[in-house]
Amino acid sequence: MNLHALRLFHVIAETGSVTRASELLNISQPAISAQIRKLEKELGLPLLKAQGRGIALTDVGDKLFTYSRRLFAVEQQIEQFLQDYKMGELGHIRLAATYLPAHFLVPTWIAKFKSQYEHVEMSINTTNSTDALKQLLNLEVDLAIYGGLPETYPESVHAEEMFREELWFVVSPKHRYAGQRVSLHDMVREPFVMREIGSSTRERFMALCRTYNAQAPRIALQFNGLNETVQAVIAGYGASFVSALVVREYVERGLLSRVFVEGVDLMNTISVYTRKNEPLSPAVQRFVDLIREHPHG
Repeated sequence: MNLHALRLFHVIAETGSVTRASELLNISQPAISAQIRKLEKELGLPLLKAQGRGIALTDVGDKLFTYSRRLFAVEQQIEQFLQDYKMGELGHIRLAATYLPAHFLVPTWIAKFKSQYEHVEMSINTTNSTDALKQLLNLEVDLAIYGGLPETYPESVHAEEMFREELWFVVSPKHRYAGQRVSLHDMVREPFVMREIGSSTRERFMALCRTYNAQAPRIALQFNGLNETVQAVIAGYGASFVSALVVREYVERGLLSRVFVEGVDLMNTISVYTRKNEPLSPAVQRFVDLIREHPHG
């Protein structure tokens, strides 16, 4: 079926006038009439009939108008959908984030974003940095947010640094090292509570020990979440090495204490990772833009 001719028929049926249809479509009346005759010939059915000085729909024309209304209404919906998608009003953002940004940054980012783009769907996977990178490379997510060192991601990935946060050694306020200045060699003799293998902070800790020729720390307790890690240290067991963003409030409240390790002043870099040379969808791009505007949540 000739959709152009069907559209002409639809406008005629909607306005009840070839003259009005001609004005709306900016097409001459003879051209419209010729297209309608051609459509009727193609269908083998009369769609319009004379009625006084005007025209009316035949029975089949009336039925066809019912279907054309649905068809062109869907067309309008499609056009609106594409426009909204292009403007970032619709879409689906798939995000992988490590525990630190997932708990302390992403909720605020999402709240700000959804207040502007409520119809954009969002899926968030909370994992460690190794798995976050894997999900990005395997096309399972659109972007990944985590901390780490530049050399930990391949050339096919683009990293954009958002901000830096200090990494602290923390213990219970009752620990003998609470508030003290000690050497790294003494610090690593303590039992540590850390995240699982694959955590970027844990890898930083191991790299730090190798750099200073210190023995590898004894990971006495291992958790898959930051909260559990911090709570174990608050309860009085061992020490941990963690982003200040996670424990600053606990330190200010006196539930944890810093240990100042001589010669160690490390920063945790939080970055947004995307696949290089792959354009982001409009919704994802708007989300990244929002993070740039509010990097600290």
